[in-house]
Amino acid sequence: MSRIDDMIAEALSEEDRAIVEATAERGWFRLGADQFRGKLGWVTWVVMIVQTAMFIAAVWAGWHFFNATEVLLAVKWGISAGTLVIAALSMKLSLMPQIQADRILRELRRVELMLVKRDAAQ
Repeated sequence: MSRIDDMIAEALSEEDRAIVEATAERGWFRLGADQFRGKLGWVTWVVMIVQTAMFIAAVWAGWHFFNATEVLLAVKWGISAGTLVIAALSMKLSLMPQIQADRILRELRRVELMLVKRDAAQ
């Protein structure tokens, strides 16, 4: 933690410390796991299930692509595999804006807590 975080933690009561711990900065893996909870967690589950199915289908199509003996079959399976991989990747990356929004909201809560504490001290 930074020096300002240490100073804030020392100045807070027990109740406020719990709020600070709840709004503490989290790593990428924790932020990603948090997407599966809450009122929009079901959306993340659906996206990940569909993305996984698309990836498995892409691997299957890729297998057929590499085993194709005719050019037309290779083109058919190659385009299918490439399209499925790109679609699966874009679905997974669609979760990143929500992770960033959660990070911003967490920081806003910290700033709000600091302002409330400053007003209480005056």
